[in-house]
Amino acid sequence: ARGPMDLPFLMLAMMLLGIGLIMLLSASFPSAQADPDVGYDALYYFKRQAGFAGLGVFAMLWMSKINYHRFEGPAKWILRISFVLLVLVLIPGVGITRNHATRWLGIPGVQAGQFQPSEVAKLGIIIYFAQSISSKREKMKTWREGFLPHIVILLAAVLLIGKEHLSGAILIFGIGAAMMVVGGIHWGWIAAGLASVGTAGYVVLFTDFMEKVVKYNASRITVWRDPFGGTPEFQRDQAWQTIQSLITVGSGGLLGVGLGKSRQKFMFLPEEHNDFIFAVVFEELGLVGATLIMALFAMLIIRGFWLAIHARDRFGSLLVVGVTTQIALQTFLNIAVVTNLIPNTGISLPFFSYGGTALAIQLVEVGIVLSVSRQIKAPKAG
Repeated sequence: ARGPMDLPFLMLAMMLLGIGLIMLLSASFPSAQADPDVGYDALYYFKRQAGFAGLGVFAMLWMSKINYHRFEGPAKWILRISFVLLVLVLIPGVGITRNHATRWLGIPGVQAGQFQPSEVAKLGIIIYFAQSISSKREKMKTWREGFLPHIVILLAAVLLIGKEHLSGAILIFGIGAAMMVVGGIHWGWIAAGLASVGTAGYVVLFTDFMEKVVKYNASRITVWRDPFGGTPEFQRDQAWQTIQSLITVGSGGLLGVGLGKSRQKFMFLPEEHNDFIFAVVFEELGLVGATLIMALFAMLIIRGFWLAIHARDRFGSLLVVGVTTQIALQTFLNIAVVTNLIPNTGISLPFFSYGGTALAIQLVEVGIVLSVSRQIKAPKAG
């Protein structure tokens, strides 16, 4: 039996989408108005994002009407296509580079015809892991059939993405790990994983390992530790983004300077309409407004996990866990970067940050959650 979609989850997602579009318009018009590549069109980013939002909402509603069990059959092919796309990005001349990062496929020089395979890979991992874990059941506690094949796939995805897109690698690992835990892997592997992540985190953040051995992204760790330290050149060249983000956040105070009235978005804060859009939220809406938006995200995440607990079957439950974990991790990591709680990983904020591929796929994922919610049995009256 198929009932109505879950209205609380739908309304929370649509509220965040609406607020996100308003904030994107406010944050993006100064840089768009000064950019010859977009024809000095102040509304360029907003119009593109609104277009993708419209397509995404249509896809979300269409997806919500599909029986989510139809994804079980093609799950392996979805994962394989995701991996092929990830490999193509790494091929010189095929992957497209923007802002010193090679993350895109499509038509060179035409942003409208480009997309990020890492976004597709997140959805691919969620669907495949949900199908595989739900079919194995008790075998998930075993090494050979449960833990090993899933961790190999997960690490392969992390390695393919990690070199050019650290945040994408972190997200995919977190999503897959959460689904494996919920899927019932042995507690020993959970303990070993937590210990490994904790140890690696300590080595990366609090030792000179990155600087002396790996020599990769070491400057981000240095900036995170003390963005206001070092020489003026260090502050201007390497720590500028973090310093400007903290200034933007602090400028808002309790109630903010007012919607549309941010000063930092006028060429001071880099990526103001993308990874650092929440800093503009802090400045314009203040701590109160930012907290209310974080509360909306929290309610969406809590409602998602509630739907996962009450899903009709294991496959549906794992699908919702994957999508909700992605939203939760991405939201936490983005706000943590904006406030310098963690080093900058270049991570976007769901429903807010500019990016057509990401927004469209996020709305498709919302549609999958709504599809699962339509098969939840309603509680009996009385």
